[in-house]
Amino acid sequence: MAGRRLAEARALLPDLAVRERAVEREQAALRRLACWAGGFTSEVCCLPPSMLLLEVAASLRLFGGAAKLFTGVVAGCIAQGHLPQAALAPTPLAAQWLAIGGGDQCCRTLDELPHRLGSLPLSVLALAAADEARLVSFGARSLADLLRWPRAGLARRLGPGLVADLARALGELPDPRRRFVFPELFADRLELPMRVEHAPALGWAARRLIDALCGWLAARGGGISECIFEFGHESGARQRPATVLVLGLAGATRDPERIGRVLGERLQRLHLPVAVEGIGLRAEAPTALAGHSRSLFAERGEGAGGESMAGLLERLQARLGDDGVHALSAVADHRPENAWRRVAAASLTGGRSPPSPFLAAALRHSAAGPRPLCLLAQPQALREQAGRPQCGGPLRLLAGPERIESGWWDAAEPDALGDVCRDYFVAISRRDEWLWIFRSQAGWFLHGVFA
Repeated sequence: MAGRRLAEARALLPDLAVRERAVEREQAALRRLACWAGGFTSEVCCLPPSMLLLEVAASLRLFGGAAKLFTGVVAGCIAQGHLPQAALAPTPLAAQWLAIGGGDQCCRTLDELPHRLGSLPLSVLALAAADEARLVSFGARSLADLLRWPRAGLARRLGPGLVADLARALGELPDPRRRFVFPELFADRLELPMRVEHAPALGWAARRLIDALCGWLAARGGGISECIFEFGHESGARQRPATVLVLGLAGATRDPERIGRVLGERLQRLHLPVAVEGIGLRAEAPTALAGHSRSLFAERGEGAGGESMAGLLERLQARLGDDGVHALSAVADHRPENAWRRVAAASLTGGRSPPSPFLAAALRHSAAGPRPLCLLAQPQALREQAGRPQCGGPLRLLAGPERIESGWWDAAEPDALGDVCRDYFVAISRRDEWLWIFRSQAGWFLHGVFA
């Protein structure tokens, strides 16, 4: 019980295990919770050692009203590993007193405050023991007794501070609070309650850090495309350095589900040399993240927009590696082998750079014929019989020729395609395959297949 001396506690329970209070870790947990609360509002106030104030008037419509917002805050706080005593009130001091009194109360209007506060015991005021004893001697048992008494008499007997507190709690005086300053860079660490030897089991603890990170991003109106996890190993005779996991995303985001999915994929393939005792998460300064309008009639489903594409790319990169996924971009070159190049997969999510004026003009004014979806890595030589190209039988030419003669400028460069002179045709085979073939001085070649 709070307030009992250690000797009394040991007399009642001789096997009592005593641990020194870790004040620094408590304050770190409070700061982490403040960052997490940024997902609900940017107006956060830390009241050490264990209280957090959220000004949520501007967030009520966004979260579906006071009741839903209150439920979401309490549930999220529990998911962060805390057991909250929460309350909602029109003034910050009234919310503090109601939370200390317990009961998870919601008081939405100033008119309700005298009744709600009146049921609270005097202990919520955190008065000095002498002042509380004096109030009891006057016959006060709850705040309702204080609210009925004349303010001038209370001020003469107990000083103006108590009267001012009552006025602030009832909304009669302003009650400005010092805001929590969200850090420029996010860096947090979580000590695990037990050793973890398998990487996939780290996901549940890392999710707390991810939620705090996303709250910090929401308060700063930004997103990240990369964050760094550090898994600290248990100390022993040979201390190992932390295992570092760099988590890359296809585009800037502050969606905890999206970050958690990518982390889960990476943890499945991560090998831990020894057990982990703590998790750290770092993120650089966020980039501006513009909002988007939702559909008027329905929510966007998976695969219907850029965010879904980004999530797919991130999962593929987590499983196949960053070098295993890429996108294609057009290049202003008439030679088919040189008319494309590999680019970062992030360009598929809307982050592509605008084409150069030269490329735009070349694509706009070119009179190129049809192009196949599948282009062979190397042209495949075809047999010729009676002047007709053969591919599983004679081919029937449908369109062409289209002359492509270009590339003299890099003919002397190593590994370059050089100058080409080809006549391209669209042909159909006996199996009704639409093929893209060409004829050059070396003969007929198959170069692509139409879908």
